[in-house]
This record gives sequence, C-alpha cells and structure tokens, in this order.
Amino acid sequence: MLSHQTRLRVRYAETDQMGVVYYANYLVWMEVGRVELCKALGFRYKDMELNDGVFLAVVEAQCRYIYPARFDQDVLIESSVERATPRLVEFGYEMRAGDDGRKLATGSTKHMFCGRDMKPVRLPEKYKVNFGIG
Repeated sequence: MLSHQTRLRVRYAETDQMGVVYYANYLVWMEVGRVELCKALGFRYKDMELNDGVFLAVVEAQCRYIYPARFDQDVLIESSVERATPRLVEFGYEMRAGDDGRKLATGSTKHMFCGRDMKPVRLPEKYKVNFGIG
C-alpha cells in the first residue's frame, strides 16, 4: 500500500465554541494529507492539473469521528492509496494525536479522474506507476 504521513498543528480557527475541532476541518486535513501523499509518490498534484489537464474530482467522502482534537494539538495524518484504476482512485486516512497516538478519526475519499471540462478521462500512462497501477 502506498502511504505517507503528514503532521499539522490544530489552529484556533479550526475549533468550535466547545474548543473541539469543527467536523468539516477533518475533510480539509484529508486534502492536506492527499496533496502531501502525491508529492511523496513523486509528482505534484498541481502539475498534473496544469501540465496534463487532469483533475481529481471527489465523488464520495466519508469520515468517522472517534475522539475530539483540540486547539494547538499536534495531529498526524496517515494518507494512503487504497485502490486505483485508470478511471478512479480511493484514498484512506487515519488521523492520530501526535503526542500519544490516540486515533482521532478515520476517513476515505473516492475520486474520478476528469479533464478541465469536468468529463471523465483516463489517467495518463506516466502517472500509473505513482498510483500503483501496473
């Protein structure tokens, strides 16, 4: 499995009135982890968009909240390619507290490769190895 770990610190603006990270921010963290995973796999997501006109459109997202994250807490995001085909890619995520490893949340996103016109396209050959497509 292709995976990468990204570390971030919870910002005050990411918390709600109870001092807990607002639920939608976990989806933002998954995106941060996904972009860093792409770099670790050998390409910049931005370059795939600009140079090849290929985008990863989210078609499904899921997050399970297990334990609350709080302001100034160190969080580790483990992002992985769970499954990839020339048309779709699925990523998995696990977010843990940086100090004690407590699981905070798990999630997944499914993406369709599409062109600038938002119509489905096949992943260019040069990226197949990055996504583990043989």
